[in-house]
Amino acid sequence: MKIRVFAVLVFLILAAGVMPVAAQQQSAAKSLYDRLGGLYPIAALVDDFIDRVFVNATINANPDIYKARKEERKAGLKTQVSTLVCSVTGGPCKYIGLDMKEAHKDFHISEKEWQALMVDFRASLAKFKVPAAERRELIDIVESTKKNMVISVPKK
Repeated sequence: MKIRVFAVLVFLILAAGVMPVAAQQQSAAKSLYDRLGGLYPIAALVDDFIDRVFVNATINANPDIYKARKEERKAGLKTQVSTLVCSVTGGPCKYIGLDMKEAHKDFHISEKEWQALMVDFRASLAKFKVPAAERRELIDIVESTKKNMVISVPKK
């Protein structure tokens, strides 16, 4: 009996030492989607971001972007971007929209406009106090789309 009690105690002591590591590994294995809190926090972030972009003077100075800005399109854009973010961060959503190159081909986005967009994105991340690691991952995801959205030669 004493040996069993001793064995159980040793197991519990060893398990207590291992559990924090296992919990850390489980936390590290969580998707970015889960670490962001799921669809609702993502949708709130996207909602704020799109509102900022729609009134950004630098971005709206581009006539190709400005003419696509219609209030009734804003809600759909928010839905599409929320679904896209959900999908690329490991969530259950399935994005069915156009790829970034096709979706932005007629906008002729310049580097200056891209940088203005990133200022708005960082402001939304700060507003919602997205933790540094997740913020970096989201910025990296957005930056990975730049090559498909920004023109290399300015429009004349």
